[in-house]
Amino acid sequence: MTDRILVFYGSYRSDRMGIRLADFVVAGLRARGAYVELIDARAIDLPMLDRMYKEHPKGAAPAALEDLAQKIIAADGFVFVTGEYNWGIQPGLKNLTDHFLEEWFWRPAAIASYSAGRFAGTRAALAWHGTLSEMGMVVTSSSLAVGQIGHSLDTDGKPTGEGGKALERAFPRFADDLLWWAEAAKVQRAKRKPPY
Repeated sequence: MTDRILVFYGSYRSDRMGIRLADFVVAGLRARGAYVELIDARAIDLPMLDRMYKEHPKGAAPAALEDLAQKIIAADGFVFVTGEYNWGIQPGLKNLTDHFLEEWFWRPAAIASYSAGRFAGTRAALAWHGTLSEMGMVVTSSSLAVGQIGHSLDTDGKPTGEGGKALERAFPRFADDLLWWAEAAKVQRAKRKPPY
């Protein structure tokens, strides 16, 4: 059975560099046989959080919110591709994730971070780790961190230079970790209903 993985990307900037990493992750997971869909926060364009999905009367949530909720519920795992804004997480991606809660439960999440600088978004990745755990996901220990993203991936998300070579070396472990946990969680959910 094919794993269903959602890759979330959250930059709203006009000159987005992180989309290169999102495209790289999508292509890499598809090459491993997973069904993968990119969820672009800018394209979905949810309003600033007023009401969570669960706070809307059944059948009354806005169409974009309902559609995304069903995709999250059906997924086996998630990848969060995040840039680092002033040592923190991107507001667009955080706003998107905060519209949901129980929909995330009992599935793994992996974090891929990036920046134009040398720290590769690692401070944002660290912040996301606690946030995703609080939202009911198991966060994998393997992560991707891409510094100087403009020199590590080309506009089509293909690795370039030394940074690209490092990314290619790191990706198999990242993907294996996520897909192992996705399979383990899927088997456990089929065997026994989650406790809450």
